[in-house]
Amino acid sequence: MSPVALATQHAAVLNGPKDLKYQERTLWPPQKGHAQVAVMSTGLCGSDLHYYLHGRNGDFALQAPLVLGHEAAGIITAVGPGVKNLVVGQRVAIEAGIMCNDCDYCSKGRYNLCKNLRFASSAKTYPHLDGTLQERMNHPAHVLHPLPDNCSFEQAALAEPLSVLIHASRRAALASGHTVLVYGAGAIGLLACALAKSQGASRVVAIDINQARLAFAKNHGFADDVFCLPAAAKAKTPEDQLRRAQENAQRVLKVFDEADGFDVVFDQADVPSQTAITGGKVMLIGMGTRNTTLPLSAAALREVDIQGSFRYANTYPAALALLSSGTLANIEHLITHRFPLAETDRAFELLARGADEAGHMVLKVMVGPGSA
Repeated sequence: MSPVALATQHAAVLNGPKDLKYQERTLWPPQKGHAQVAVMSTGLCGSDLHYYLHGRNGDFALQAPLVLGHEAAGIITAVGPGVKNLVVGQRVAIEAGIMCNDCDYCSKGRYNLCKNLRFASSAKTYPHLDGTLQERMNHPAHVLHPLPDNCSFEQAALAEPLSVLIHASRRAALASGHTVLVYGAGAIGLLACALAKSQGASRVVAIDINQARLAFAKNHGFADDVFCLPAAAKAKTPEDQLRRAQENAQRVLKVFDEADGFDVVFDQADVPSQTAITGGKVMLIGMGTRNTTLPLSAAALREVDIQGSFRYANTYPAALALLSSGTLANIEHLITHRFPLAETDRAFELLARGADEAGHMVLKVMVGPGSA
């Protein structure tokens, strides 16, 4: 008897720094509790870029070939035994983290802190769990989220970074009428601005060292006001870093005429920004640098709450509902470039440069099976 031929698919596989290969791989059927998804859109993010450029993201280094990508959506093509909530042909967003559902953090709904969580495209755990830069992938059904009818695949791919901000805003208890300061006007910063506006913030301002990004934020209505901080050489000492942060904070307060500071600060640019507020909250988003000098005595005197925020938990339904609602004005303009899966290496090179051949700014790059 002739052996049964196994189906195959293609994936963009990272083997080391800037060593990305478009490879053919065996396509296995989904196991119990899993579904197979044809990936239609994947957004590239900063952590993907770190892996591509350096073979590592912070302390997490490649130990084996890895498929990157974790901001994605697609179509169910097969379901494994026991899957009742999904059907073939259904459109879904892919939540990349797979929690254990058996620890205290999971039982309390804080599965983003689960010590046994495996995250697709991350080298934190070994064997690594491949991400979404492949034609098809098998994934647990309970972290595949049905899309609203009017939510596109590209919009659904934004549910992952938007979830980061929804989680942070929940921890900050962001509410209507709050004033919000956002450090950094990249894709995450712009999403923070859009989310704050959708939740009724009375004023949203953005700060960056990149004037083009700030102009984009202002011209597309993401921020009410913007300010470009002068680029400076890296601080030589912690004291110098703290002094600069204090000077910049005072400059920001004066420019925006906010003597008492802001209610909420979203900080994902490694700036000790709590000196800019009194009685408010600073949300530290993402991994950032390993060591940052923080003026804790100043924060204590001003009763500033400094809170960490890591990934997200129980946010995808809210993110998809928000993306399909039309209340995130101009959100589609975040997607500036598109590439087919076979040209993923070109997509990463473009993201690393930050501008295309015509000089146009790069914000969010989408990769799909036939995107162009």
